[in-house]
Amino acid sequence: MSQRYLFGFVAGFFATLIFHQFALAGLWHLGFAPFAPFSMKPTWPFGVPAMLSLAFWGGVWGIVFVMVHGWFPRRAGYWWAAFLFGAIAPTLVALLVVIPLKGGAVGGGWHWHLLVTAFLVNGAWGVGTGLIYKMLPGRT
Repeated sequence: MSQRYLFGFVAGFFATLIFHQFALAGLWHLGFAPFAPFSMKPTWPFGVPAMLSLAFWGGVWGIVFVMVHGWFPRRAGYWWAAFLFGAIAPTLVALLVVIPLKGGAVGGGWHWHLLVTAFLVNGAWGVGTGLIYKMLPGRT
């Protein structure tokens, strides 16, 4: 059981660095995303680069992902469910909990560019987490 959670963490961590950040890079280069990818700006309170902090929390969400992904449909439905899990759950927590805790407005001010960006990049994270998790040897 603990190995499954470790693999979930690893999948979520690397899905953040690859799928999430490259989706954000694409939206940023299109002029759509309100913030740039691969931020090395120090975070409060420990001064960890933002990208590594984000990857850590992506790993935590990866644990949650492996706890619920067994309920996802099979075949193509799995990937839609993975996308929707990533797009909805972490996005809602970020908008309703994390941003206000950091002193921002609830929902990030409900700016549509922010909302669409969060939905798409977190959805990409969900697909990436599922893909990486399924590729890990000995995960069952």
